[in-house]
Amino acid sequence: MHTGASALPVNKRRSKFLSVDAIRSYSLVLAIAIVWIAFAAATDGIFLEPRNFSNLMRQTAVTGILSVGMVMVIVAAEIDLSVGSLIGLSGMAAVMMQTVAHAGFLPSLLVGLGVGLAVGALQGYLTAYARIPSFIVTLGGLLAWRGAAQGISGGNTYPIESSSFMSLGQSYASPTIGIVLLVGALAVIVCYVLRRRSVQRRLGIEVWTPTSAIFRVAIPALVIIGFVLMLNAYAGIPVPVLILAGIALGGSFLMSHTTFGRRLYAVGGNPEAAKYSGVNVRRQVLWAFCILGLLSGIAGCVYTARVGSAGPEAGTLLELDAIAACVIGGASLLGGRGTVWGACLGALFMASLDNGMSLKDVPDFVQNIVKGGILVLAVGLDALARQRD
Repeated sequence: MHTGASALPVNKRRSKFLSVDAIRSYSLVLAIAIVWIAFAAATDGIFLEPRNFSNLMRQTAVTGILSVGMVMVIVAAEIDLSVGSLIGLSGMAAVMMQTVAHAGFLPSLLVGLGVGLAVGALQGYLTAYARIPSFIVTLGGLLAWRGAAQGISGGNTYPIESSSFMSLGQSYASPTIGIVLLVGALAVIVCYVLRRRSVQRRLGIEVWTPTSAIFRVAIPALVIIGFVLMLNAYAGIPVPVLILAGIALGGSFLMSHTTFGRRLYAVGGNPEAAKYSGVNVRRQVLWAFCILGLLSGIAGCVYTARVGSAGPEAGTLLELDAIAACVIGGASLLGGRGTVWGACLGALFMASLDNGMSLKDVPDFVQNIVKGGILVLAVGLDALARQRD
């Protein structure tokens, strides 16, 4: 049974320097760096100016939030094609609470999140308990939820009335807060690496060498320092980025350090074996869809706040960006493999392509061809990797 990186034998998933998952992550970081350098050269440096970099991070946030939930569904060997439409519906529901019921920030936010959670639970129930393939359930949802958004809005676009709600997508944390968060993140990285080495010694497994440990601290630290300094050079860390960071941390902990995460990998790797091991497969799938639905509601509110209004076509094709981000980040569409951080890096890769091609005024049809080709290539490479396993 294949249950993800955490279940592989030590001699297969660890080397004296880096694990396979780490190599994949650093390879994706290198690919992102190459894309950035190429677009920076093509745009005379505009791509990496602080203002555009801040905009890029805000673009990444919505896809990243979706990808955290999507990777859980994909790990369980399921798929959700409806999240783009759900973003439009949840954002519309939140804004309609403001324009029709004159509700404030908290009620409208709760309605948006509630719509996402309810839809996720419904689709999860139909998939797990009614035994309808998730592809069919969510393909129907892609049409149904878009139609619902058009129905409740009458096909009109509604501006956001609550300034507090608008801050979800347009506000920034001060540079001082950015520095505080930077110091905290560096401390967490160092503590994690030291604790991991201590656990390795206690369990008698291969211990990271000092060089490997330093590398594991230095690379993430340099990346985080660069991100924070670039964002502080403009206006500070955007609030959507802080939301994504919190969700990514929570999602990573859930997948790596809880029974839910281990069981989810087991379900995706071999559902029959997981069932005979006492795992409630249906419940795991239902929970995965509920989490994705809730995160879709959050992404819907952030997206709507970022653009300043709710429209019936909001979120179109974002489901494909989220799926592509997960696959590019190392998730397998056959289930059993994928990480939250890989999905977030994939989201950054996809957002970088969107941002760079938009700066170069690349036609929309060319952008779609490029992103579609990258998705097919990523799935093809995953298939080749599975054949070698």
